[in-house]
Amino acid sequence: MGAYILRRLLLIIPTMIGIMAISFAVVQFAPGGPVERIIAQLTGTDVSATERVTGGGGDAGGGAAQQGGTDIVTGKYRGAQGLDPEFIKSLEKQFGFDKPWYERFGKMLWDYARFDFGQSYFRDVSVLHLIWEKMPVSISLGLWMTLLSYAISIPLGIRKAIKDGTRFDTWTSAVIIVGYAIPGFLFAVLLIVLFAGGSFLDLFPLRGLTSDNWSLLPWYAKIIDYFWHLVLPLTAMALSAFATTTLLTKNSFLDEIRKQYVMTARAKGLSERKVLYGHVFRNAMLIVIAGFPGAFISAFFAGSLLIETIFSLDGLGLLGFESVINRDYPVVFATLYIFSLMGLLVNLISDLTYTWIDPRIDFETREV
Repeated sequence: MGAYILRRLLLIIPTMIGIMAISFAVVQFAPGGPVERIIAQLTGTDVSATERVTGGGGDAGGGAAQQGGTDIVTGKYRGAQGLDPEFIKSLEKQFGFDKPWYERFGKMLWDYARFDFGQSYFRDVSVLHLIWEKMPVSISLGLWMTLLSYAISIPLGIRKAIKDGTRFDTWTSAVIIVGYAIPGFLFAVLLIVLFAGGSFLDLFPLRGLTSDNWSLLPWYAKIIDYFWHLVLPLTAMALSAFATTTLLTKNSFLDEIRKQYVMTARAKGLSERKVLYGHVFRNAMLIVIAGFPGAFISAFFAGSLLIETIFSLDGLGLLGFESVINRDYPVVFATLYIFSLMGLLVNLISDLTYTWIDPRIDFETREV
């Protein structure tokens, strides 16, 4: 087992390099960028933001007014005609674009290997501090949503497998399919209208994970307040995941129940509970566990983006989206790096969990 773990850990290195290389190449060909954003702000859309990034807009504006022509520097950027080429060069140097692509990519890999993500382009704070600040919100959403989904879906899926073809199975399947078909963000809006002071009831808070007076509450009230704020976001997020995991559990149990070893166990006089939870459960749950890393990572980042926006939850999903829009490349690449690394590590943990559930699985005899 130790050799298998070591091989998997070593394979993470080329995998991460490949992920970052593809992402870096895409960014090179993508239209727009931080320099173009500053140019657009300088030409009239958001002067204050430009002053904040460049350290004051007075010199930049004066330099821009000095020349009316264009050259090879200003010609590289849309809307740069009329700006001082020296000012454009200073922007390129500020964002590191004065160096060739291979040098920038190599420096990024070296820095990221040491978890040095640098500074945000448009926020006066380190990227690592920014990510750490947003992490609790995304962890709360991802962890509780995944646990809630599995806690409901697995028992329901087992019950549906046992009652396959009955009225219970038919009605629950109809509810599950309808739930899967409803987009999470649309259901979130419906929950707000119904329960968060929209047009009907005002039972749950509309924004944030805690109340304004949270720090003044006793410890038990803090716990209640925290989960009170999570009710609507988790309900909206768990809808589609709940459906997927339930049907996956049901189908896995049905496949195992029809196998010969189950018939043999029943013929030996074992009780139905002993057969289901002593033999079938261990085998059927392998495929369900295989889906845990993807479910957690999806809820942790991509799945929480719209929910974070709707419920004003300032987490990593919203941070990554805003960074892409604003071309804040250090934040974009850092979040990609962290989530990719987390995904690979969680997949390894998932494989190791197989051996805990079923000791017959031996990864040492398999090629990675």
